[in-house]
Amino acid sequence: MSAARAKLSNRKVQVVLNGGLGTVLLAVSIFSARHFANAGWPLRGADPVLVAASALLFLVAYPFKAWGWQRLFAEHERPAAGALAFAGGAACVGGVALPGRVDDAVRIAVVRRYPGTRTGLGTLGLSLIVLGMLDNAALTPLAAVAASDARSWAVRAGFAVLAAAGVLAAAVVVLLPRIAARRSVARFRAGRWLGAHATCCPRAAAAAWVLISVSWMLRGTAVFLLLNALSMRSSFPLALAFLCASAASAALPIAPAGAATQAGAGAAILIASGVHTTEAVAFSIAAQALVVVSGAAVILLISAWHLGKSATRLRRSRNLVAAA
Repeated sequence: MSAARAKLSNRKVQVVLNGGLGTVLLAVSIFSARHFANAGWPLRGADPVLVAASALLFLVAYPFKAWGWQRLFAEHERPAAGALAFAGGAACVGGVALPGRVDDAVRIAVVRRYPGTRTGLGTLGLSLIVLGMLDNAALTPLAAVAASDARSWAVRAGFAVLAAAGVLAAAVVVLLPRIAARRSVARFRAGRWLGAHATCCPRAAAAAWVLISVSWMLRGTAVFLLLNALSMRSSFPLALAFLCASAASAALPIAPAGAATQAGAGAAILIASGVHTTEAVAFSIAAQALVVVSGAAVILLISAWHLGKSATRLRRSRNLVAAA
């Protein structure tokens, strides 16, 4: 671990990694632009007001997710909400080209390098695991609503499995501090590590779950508005089904690309719900594009805020020097 950390801290390695990621993202952007130029933009003819409202809800969902993630840390090492929101946006944008699960590495790297972060690597990694389980728990009621509108028993069974996984994940989060405190667990090295980093109490986990649930509900509403913007067959259960299917695909251990996998899963559930294949694929691409654009907007807004603060401090220092 220390050797890998030393390599990643090397300036030349960072330049190579950042340059490689930038090249990949540029290539994806070029291929995407060529695809849309030939096949047409999926949002053409959509209601601009509803599209703007959908994009705004996707954007607002990021801070709620960041506030929920923030509750999983002890106060003395809690990262700023801006750091966690920036990490979420970076992971979303990087998911366009990076394989599934690599987005967690992006989140860790961003938070660790964010100004003022005091969080240890182990605590940060465990918080991401707990965050994923709380995501599953937050999807449980949404999956139950989506199952009520499913047309086939196979789809209903899939949502039932997702809901059951969410209940199990919630139970694990609640019991995690007790499990870490057991002597039988502390005998092992992994158990001692868990005991040292499992600092989230059930009350904080409950608060995190509420905030994360609000984030998912905002996304579900955004999908519902986007369905109406494109004049497609829309219902709130269908929007939640699309959202749950996309989110469930992110739980795969490895995938060709996070955004592509989520878009494919969302399109599949729409097709299973009776939506024409062409419309389902176009809508899924449009929805994923809005999510990525909102993630990029989060990055730009936080970066602009930091630049503004730096400019203000520089102006004040110059004024003090001039006054002296």
